[in-house]
Amino acid sequence: MAPKPRQPKNRGYPTSWRWKHGAWRYRVPIGLEHLWDGKREFTLGRTDVDAYKTWADRLQLHQQASTIADLLERYQQQIVPTKAARTQRANNETIRRLRKVFGHMPIQALKPVHVYQYLDQRRDRPTSANRDVEVLSHAYTKAIEWGVAEVHPIKGKVIAHSERPRDRYVEDWELIEALRVANKVVHAYIGVKLLTGLRRADILSLRVADLKEDGIHVRPRKTAKTTGKRLIIAWTDALRQAVNEAMAVRPQPRVVPIASFLFCASGGQPYLKANGKAGGFDSLWMRFMDRAMTETTLEDRFQERDLRAKTASDMPLDLATALLGHADPRITKRVYRRKPDVVKPLK
Repeated sequence: MAPKPRQPKNRGYPTSWRWKHGAWRYRVPIGLEHLWDGKREFTLGRTDVDAYKTWADRLQLHQQASTIADLLERYQQQIVPTKAARTQRANNETIRRLRKVFGHMPIQALKPVHVYQYLDQRRDRPTSANRDVEVLSHAYTKAIEWGVAEVHPIKGKVIAHSERPRDRYVEDWELIEALRVANKVVHAYIGVKLLTGLRRADILSLRVADLKEDGIHVRPRKTAKTTGKRLIIAWTDALRQAVNEAMAVRPQPRVVPIASFLFCASGGQPYLKANGKAGGFDSLWMRFMDRAMTETTLEDRFQERDLRAKTASDMPLDLATALLGHADPRITKRVYRRKPDVVKPLK
């Protein structure tokens, strides 16, 4: 009898996973029940992130892998859970796509032409396709480390889709117009954002305890996991004024003291959640932009992240590189410097 086809909601997930009663569950292979508390069906978790972490903790990892599906499975078990929650979700989506296309292939069979064919098939989503290839490439890097591959089939052999960096520059007059309709929280947030150039997650993670005598102490999330490097943004009169404005608009405590975050919701809870999402703040920003488009002379929307680029564009390159925490000024110049160069004509 042919095996029963998987339901659409279960496709792309590891074999024997299924969504049932609001949670991901794993049907334990016969003979391995002792590894799963003696159960034939084990509840992994209510979210992808929780499910993959539980699965990785419980599953006895194979030391050898024969197919790309095996490699991706081990990568998903050992490497993905070490990343930030938002990156984990993105990687899990990527691995589901890769498994469908390359999963049946032996590890040693992958060639650059196969990757180029994949990039061509997804040329309508070049950025997403590039991220997929990055994960596949990293999986092969780990495969060499684990001893299941000897040669990297992608590194230095595949040129991904070209990606044009975002080039939206927020003019001073646009910002002034938009600020006319900003509520107190957004107004204070923009002040801190423009002066520090910090990413959204880093600003929403700031605590009052991070405001020290010598400046604002920050550990940028993108560099903390790799280098652990901290950043101290020294005080200026303008920065002190912006921070004081943020402190003034914090919610007042009712029953319990408010949280220690510089920016927090009305109940005192942080805008930034453990999974990396900040739905409450994103809603504030969306409403702010909607009002700016309908009640001011602003003609084009701008995104919250465009303000980081404005900061980098409005100051000398070397200072912008240091403020944004980049090790290489080329990143600052290519991605964040959005003002056109001014050149003199031939005399």
